[in-house]
Amino acid sequence: MITELRDYQIRAIDDLRETVRGGDTRVVVQAPTGAGKTLVGAALIDSALKKGKRILFVVPALSLIDQTVGVLQGEGVDDVGVMQAMHEMTDGRCKVQVASVQTLMKRQFPDCDMIIIDEVHRWFEFYAKMVLDPAHAKKPIIGLSATPWTKGLGSYFTKLLQPVTTQQLIDQGYLSDFRVYGPSHPDLSGVRTVAGDYHEGDLSRVMNEGGLVADVVQTWLRLAQNRPTLCFAVDCAHAQALQREFIAAGVPTDYQDAYTKGEARHLIRHRFHQGDTKVVCNVGTLTTGVDWDVRCIVVARPTKSEMLHVQIIGRGLRTATGKDHCLILDHSDNHQRLGFVTDINHPELNDGKARAKKDASDTIKLPKPCVGCSALLPPKTKTCPHCGFTHTPRDGAIVCADGELLEIDRHTRQQKPPKTVKERLIAQGRQACYSQLLMHARLKGYKPGWVGLAHRELFGVGTQGLREVEALITEDMRGWIKSRMIAYYKGKQKQRELA
Repeated sequence: MITELRDYQIRAIDDLRETVRGGDTRVVVQAPTGAGKTLVGAALIDSALKKGKRILFVVPALSLIDQTVGVLQGEGVDDVGVMQAMHEMTDGRCKVQVASVQTLMKRQFPDCDMIIIDEVHRWFEFYAKMVLDPAHAKKPIIGLSATPWTKGLGSYFTKLLQPVTTQQLIDQGYLSDFRVYGPSHPDLSGVRTVAGDYHEGDLSRVMNEGGLVADVVQTWLRLAQNRPTLCFAVDCAHAQALQREFIAAGVPTDYQDAYTKGEARHLIRHRFHQGDTKVVCNVGTLTTGVDWDVRCIVVARPTKSEMLHVQIIGRGLRTATGKDHCLILDHSDNHQRLGFVTDINHPELNDGKARAKKDASDTIKLPKPCVGCSALLPPKTKTCPHCGFTHTPRDGAIVCADGELLEIDRHTRQQKPPKTVKERLIAQGRQACYSQLLMHARLKGYKPGWVGLAHRELFGVGTQGLREVEALITEDMRGWIKSRMIAYYKGKQKQRELA
């Protein structure tokens, strides 16, 4: 029995049926991560089975076979066989066959009346042959994807259906809201571009720099509050360096890459959901088909790919009990390069031809970092909803690097390091300074009001939105407090002299 479908899922199926009846048999259904694409596929399969049809469901990786079978069986679709060597559910007599594309390449193509390709944005040349094969000319071939923006996909599929957007799902409570912080700005000026994205070797050398790796962990310790976290790295060396740094800081952390065996992956997932593992550092293995309870995403993998960007953030947008938002710590500049995932969309499939230049009105408005807390905000946001900092126009843009907010010189375009103690404290952010002030006040026995006054003197705003968490006092903070105390006593002495 298929689970009661949501309105947008019903709309997707109705639109799909109408499209196929109209003669378009090559259709892509786009729905954000967490929207229930596989459930839509299960409903299509259930309907086709009732008509005596045979269905082939194709996934892009072996690791997704059992997950897909589990969803289908959970929805009451039991006539399922698996095309995979030595799989216990191998049975060619079943009317539904679930297969990986890798297996299909090596086997005789099964008899079927409809083909569903999951994660169709992960394109294989075999798909092109399959779609164009005259033997499949009259069969509906349905692609499912959250990000169907692969170049040339429109050469094989004629119709794109978009029943719902990420923002609509967030507004309706089907997906989690999110907050993005941009604590680092890696220097990618020397990184080459290959096939439309950053050269992995160049990228690894930049991102594996000790300061950036340490900043990822320190930022997580400061902001994530032990949230279950997926950390996305550039390559194996980078992911392992991040894992070591997390473990050295006392954070239970696992590691996963393409060579991690199935049993080990199940164990990692089990530890993650039990709370025994707080962070999983991975290389390209947790970007699709992950339905974990993730409450924080650490992005340490810069990319120019909108697809990879959206897929990574999508891992944290599933709802869960007690989860009001997903925290995203972007150490890669991806959001300021590509935009929020709620703003990225393309109404048509890419047919491989160069896209016409967009009008200014179509350009994604890129977010800007809050000076007070490094949260990324929509352009023209005056008051940060996270820390309460009110922004004023400045000549230079404010960005951050190695965990600090740094000003960009508007003439040289180079980052200017903070010069004074106060500038360096402001660069640390409001929460970091507030936590240090709390620690100092407790150690000295100051009244609670002192913290608020000191914070206002530094930032010009109150402490609304900040957490009551203490932190170790830095030398800059000690020096600044000492200078304020000296100024205070000198002021008192001058008052006495005047009296």
